[in-house]
Amino acid sequence: MPGPQLLDSPVTFPLADYLPQDWHVRLSGWAADPETRPAALAEPANPRLGYYFERLYECVLTELMGWTLLAKNLPIRDAGGRTLGELDFVLRNPHTGAVEHHEIAVKFYLGYDSGEEAGALWYGPNSRDRLDVKVHRLLDHQSQQGERPETRALLSGLGIDGPVVPRVFMPGYLFYPTGQVVNLPDFVPRDHLRGHWLYHHDTENMDTRHWVPLHKPHWLGPWWQVEAPDPAISIAALASVEEQYRPRLFAALEETPDTGLWQETARTFVVPSGWPQAARHSKNPADQS
Repeated sequence: MPGPQLLDSPVTFPLADYLPQDWHVRLSGWAADPETRPAALAEPANPRLGYYFERLYECVLTELMGWTLLAKNLPIRDAGGRTLGELDFVLRNPHTGAVEHHEIAVKFYLGYDSGEEAGALWYGPNSRDRLDVKVHRLLDHQSQQGERPETRALLSGLGIDGPVVPRVFMPGYLFYPTGQVVNLPDFVPRDHLRGHWLYHHDTENMDTRHWVPLHKPHWLGPWWQVEAPDPAISIAALASVEEQYRPRLFAALEETPDTGLWQETARTFVVPSGWPQAARHSKNPADQS
């Protein structure tokens, strides 16, 4: 299930408050019997993390919680056909009967303090995305799309009348610079999921034998695997950080004695020298978070 969110505001959607009491039993049943899984879980995971997260979110709300999906990825256009925005999800809340507009995102940000008066800024791995900018856009633009007259007319044409309640759902991870203390924005809940980040040259004298590179969509975590980590794989992945100028996410694994599984105990982003400034000029499409 999604972890804690990175945003606490009046429009934050408290998903955990609406989960049925037997949600963990039902999820275990889906895991044990593929024939009972919803179609969204039977399909291969999309390597585009945002698309995959969107699919999982829809599955949780409709299949697990029983909400009615009224519209999805609904484009809003003006009279001239110009796209003004898009509604991620429009749903009916069975507990209140209200129509709700949900904007969702799963995000990963690394805290960087340049020493300037502004304090720490939280960048996406590619450093083109920033936590404060994303939150501002979610609250002041994306979540307010339901109030546009163009949106009201479009929804009315779909038989959806009356007020629409805006909701935002944004889980993810924050990664702290190793050995430093950085400040958090006031809107970030203190129970957020976290890891650390460091520069590639800082790993040269570290024991990374039990590290594994995490590929999207496994960023959602936590990661586990049956086989022991292969040090050659982590060495190659670490080398690619500087060779391709590409931040990489790694999980440190430990073997669990009672199960024999290798399970994640910590996660670390390794970034190339010059990050975050130089990363903004990288053309590597794999940098997108």
